[in-house]
Amino acid sequence: MNTSPDHSSREHPSAAQEYRFLRIASERFGAAPTALDASQREEVERIAKHEEALEVRVLATPEALQVSVPDSQLKLAVDQVRERYESEQDFEQALIGLGMDEIELAQQLERSLRVESVLELVASKAVRVNETDASMFYYLHPEKFQRPERRGVRHILLTVNDQLEGNDEQTAERRISEIASRIEKHPNRFADQALKHSECPTAMNGGWLGDVPRGVLYPELEEQLFQMKPGESSLPVRTELGWHVLMCDHILPSGTAPLDDVVEGLIERLQEQQDRRIQRQWLAECMQSSAASSSTATSSMTSAKPGSSKQETQP
Repeated sequence: MNTSPDHSSREHPSAAQEYRFLRIASERFGAAPTALDASQREEVERIAKHEEALEVRVLATPEALQVSVPDSQLKLAVDQVRERYESEQDFEQALIGLGMDEIELAQQLERSLRVESVLELVASKAVRVNETDASMFYYLHPEKFQRPERRGVRHILLTVNDQLEGNDEQTAERRISEIASRIEKHPNRFADQALKHSECPTAMNGGWLGDVPRGVLYPELEEQLFQMKPGESSLPVRTELGWHVLMCDHILPSGTAPLDDVVEGLIERLQEQQDRRIQRQWLAECMQSSAASSSTATSSMTSAKPGSSKQETQP
């Protein structure tokens, strides 16, 4: 199948432009360029044009001279592209369709990785966010740290499959009822029963599903769970997965999450925001500088018009 982009707005795109168009189409729409409609193609072309201009400008900065791409990182990037295809032959055919070979692909990837490295270098100059900064944000914005009620829950699952012996509807219901009865008599053995009988991967962890809010579980399970008390187990519950028995381990009431629970992630998020802000500011300055340089060069060229300087002639 032909996956070469149809650049209606550009004549004879280079292999590098073809690859950029292909990558953006895949990342943005999860589709080959030939599968894009007119509006999608226009958006991809706009993004590609903007990205190309940024790349050229970033790699012309002094910061670009301070970074390099290790061979191991470049090889990994090429291998990641290769792994998107079902076979080596498909990979090679895709390169042929783009008018590229693997060396040219590596060159394009190296440029992209260098841009990323430059932006990381720029971000490293941002002010570091510390615990004091995070604490101040936490106390100034308590509404951002509200948690809904959550319940610690374990479950045992028996799937239903009439094609498997012992898993038909009637047998599965009988087995889950027997398990529920044993747990009702010995609640402290729930984890053991999960390990022995549950067909869910959580069996290896005693059936532990985690601390869940409303809206996560199947409605049938949620209805049961949020009526239960800590330490209480449920009657058998049927969902499309099969038969379940639940146990409510504990209840975490709604409210503001403690600072200690969120401070580490908050520092990370605030730092990411700070880094992006510095990067955007730096990129804007780069583009403005580029535009100013182009304007100056254009003015210099147009100011020297033919015949604007006259030589004196002898009569």
